[in-house]
Amino acid sequence: MLDDFMTRATLAGVGVAFAAAPLGCFVVWRRMAYFGDATAHAAMLGIALSLALQVSVFAGATVVALIMAFAVTHLAGRGYAMDTLLGVLAHSSLAFGLVAVSFLSGIRIDLMAYLFGDILAVSRSDLLVIWGGAALVVAMIVWRWSALLTSTLNEELAYASGLDPKREQLILTVSLAITVAVAIKVVGVLLIAAMLIIPAAAARGLARTPEAMAGIAATIGAISAVAGLQGAYLLDTPAGPSIVCVAALLFAVLNLMGWRSRSAS
Repeated sequence: MLDDFMTRATLAGVGVAFAAAPLGCFVVWRRMAYFGDATAHAAMLGIALSLALQVSVFAGATVVALIMAFAVTHLAGRGYAMDTLLGVLAHSSLAFGLVAVSFLSGIRIDLMAYLFGDILAVSRSDLLVIWGGAALVVAMIVWRWSALLTSTLNEELAYASGLDPKREQLILTVSLAITVAVAIKVVGVLLIAAMLIIPAAAARGLARTPEAMAGIAATIGAISAVAGLQGAYLLDTPAGPSIVCVAALLFAVLNLMGWRSRSAS
């Protein structure tokens, strides 16, 4: 079964969708879209370092994404607006990563595959990494779901309930770094934020509870992965961008349907 490259690609896309869906909901609720984008861009530097040191790309991307996330959290509120700080760190880390890749002599690298994903080249070992990372992210989110929701809604209420919002932020940061690392093979560093944000944003108007929103977002993400791959196969288009295009179309259609239903009422 796993000898079919389309089967492996589909399983990889669905795995990333399941990891990104609940995390993407918190990204939307906390208005952390640019934070996710910055973490994803930083992964490019991690890829370059891992190739230079001949270690796992997953490990290198995870470590650098974590460093980026911790740096933003630590530097926030020290005289710079958050969007300014994220812009500086995101684009500079991406630029340093691209420059570092150019110095890698004797190493054959497909830069486009890392920037936009190469889901059709997913191997069995890649599937283990993707689904292992997705399972870890989902387990952490389920474990801290109530605490994360409380901290997201109101930090003062979280403190009154005996919770530490900074600890919950750390859990989200670690989950985000892992998701970025496992999604590189599927959609690439430039499109990871789209898979976090678009399915969650599309699910927002359909859900009545936070749990329902996470479930609907996972469904939309999985449908986008499957339909995007089929579209890429039939139309001979890039697989990663095709997946994001389907997610964007679903977002547009669902919002249009919601707008029409509100107008009719």
